[in-house]
Amino acid sequence: MQPFQTDFLEFVIEHEILRFGEFTLKSGRVSPYFFNAGLFNTGHKLAFLARCYADAITASGLDYDVIFGPAYKGIPLAAATALALSANHGIDKGFCFNRKEAKDHGEGGTIVGAKLQGKALIIDDVITAGTAIREAVSILDDNGAFLSGIAIAMDRQERGTGSLSAIQEIEQHYQIKIVSIIDLGSIIGYLKESNDAKLQPHLEAVERYRMEYGVGV
Repeated sequence: MQPFQTDFLEFVIEHEILRFGEFTLKSGRVSPYFFNAGLFNTGHKLAFLARCYADAITASGLDYDVIFGPAYKGIPLAAATALALSANHGIDKGFCFNRKEAKDHGEGGTIVGAKLQGKALIIDDVITAGTAIREAVSILDDNGAFLSGIAIAMDRQERGTGSLSAIQEIEQHYQIKIVSIIDLGSIIGYLKESNDAKLQPHLEAVERYRMEYGVGV
């Protein structure tokens, strides 16, 4: 694990953004952990998240011209990540986002911010079914941009109805790379290395869940 991943896991556990227990997912599966990205809800937490996005994106070597944040959750993520890339890595990229409804006055249109063109990097929190990503790619197409990669906070590395995860299906379909700050493997690795007595009892349940639902297991 890279240092930013360890820092991220420590942070999300401390702030109960990542919790362990029993959580019923929309799919009906009972998960031994739950990651709630909506709890990055203060300036301090958002700034930390953006730094980790910037670290993960830079470490990945992805090539992109502009950062796109799909409305609504992607809007603050795109802006904050662009700021972190500039402040921490000296990488100055334009960012933009879409309106849900076209504006018929002023500058008009549905895209706000930098021009959506060239190689676009989408920023989102998580990917479940992939519906939001397909909608975002449609927006890129409409503006003459093309998808070069996606950055998310957490990859559950979990099968859908088939043998692949939603993330693997998107990667195969669009022939791109999806970068995540952490994934299920990171969580298991962290639990194995942790000396925290409160965390240790959850390791077995998380490993069992991965064996049952994980991809490539």
